[in-house]
Amino acid sequence: MATASAAVRRDWLVGYTMVAPVVLGSLAFVVLPLGMVVWYSLHEWNVLANTFTFVGAENYQRMASDPGLTDALLATVWFSVGLVVVNIALALLLAVLLNQKLPGTTTFRTFFFSPVVVSLVAWTIVWSFLLQADGGINGFLSVLGVEGPNWLRHPTTAMIAVIIVQVFKNVGLNMILFLAALQGVPEELQEAARLDGAGAWRRFRSITLPLISPTILLVSIITIVGSLEVFAQIDVLTGGGPGNSTTVLVYYLYQQAFRFNEFGYASALAVLLFVIVLVLTLFQWQSRKRWVFHEV
Repeated sequence: MATASAAVRRDWLVGYTMVAPVVLGSLAFVVLPLGMVVWYSLHEWNVLANTFTFVGAENYQRMASDPGLTDALLATVWFSVGLVVVNIALALLLAVLLNQKLPGTTTFRTFFFSPVVVSLVAWTIVWSFLLQADGGINGFLSVLGVEGPNWLRHPTTAMIAVIIVQVFKNVGLNMILFLAALQGVPEELQEAARLDGAGAWRRFRSITLPLISPTILLVSIITIVGSLEVFAQIDVLTGGGPGNSTTVLVYYLYQQAFRFNEFGYASALAVLLFVIVLVLTLFQWQSRKRWVFHEV
């Protein structure tokens, strides 16, 4: 009996030792910083004046009457919706094409995945030159007899440009995830449906999509969360402009903290961002029971 008890204690000790790094890391780098951000959001913190005054919920009340925050939330919605729809649709289309085992698929796959491993800042800087009024894209359009706009100096085209740059940067990762899911669809199901007279679209809608729905859920969560955290592309390409047309929530948070030294208000905005990400993630996770295959 004593030997059995010692074995149980040893198993418990090994288990706690294995999970300790993750638990301690989460406490040190997630829970503690989040708690500090919430604490800072309850204060008016002026670094230049070296003041740290408790103001309670004033920073949160300020959000309700802040027109800049309204513009930032609207820009965030446009950017997130555009990015998620285009990214997921393009990634799925590319994965379906790659799954056909056509000649040149390796080169095709490398071409679309290579931007994923390229430095984000370097990628964005290159695109900032291409999107100038006299840049490479307008130079190509002029060859076709089309006069291109100044992409980064008009509110509509600036948002479109930022979305497209981000899509091409990360679509390769989602493409690979979808390709792996498509290759896991049993061929015998496709063959059985084909023998029953189902066309390509019917097979894709009734067999392929349900079977890859867990991957669609994963890609949706990753893409939505990533769209809400975009910063470098906005900073390098447009600086939030023209006007506030591309000032998304993260960039507005940065402006409040590091340009206007409103660290308390910026912390409140960070809490708002956390709540938005949490609510959207929980909503997607709960809704999986209605459309994700094998979920009940």
